[in-house]
Amino acid sequence: MNTDIKDTDHGYEITMNLPGVKKEDVKAELKNGYLTISASKGLDKDQKDKEGKYIRQERYAGAMSRSFYVGDIQPEQISAKYEDGILKISLPKQEKKELPKSTTIAIG
Repeated sequence: MNTDIKDTDHGYEITMNLPGVKKEDVKAELKNGYLTISASKGLDKDQKDKEGKYIRQERYAGAMSRSFYVGDIQPEQISAKYEDGILKISLPKQEKKELPKSTTIAIG
């Protein structure tokens, strides 16, 4: 799952290559601040076709996933598009919370 993440003025853009994976086999889930992308790709299990049987198959079949920490984002703020084996996800940037410059902590 080769992935590029681009920082733009308005947010982040994730571009992920998923060659040969069907759209219905791609899943995106947001849970506890983590965005998880999973995909599965299968092969027909028939070892024989009308021309004869396979001696060797090297095409990939299996499942894969990647997770990214995105923070406290609502699902409706995320947009995703899958076309020609490429998944594109757009995420908004979070507002930066200003931390106190100096705080004294009482020790009891």
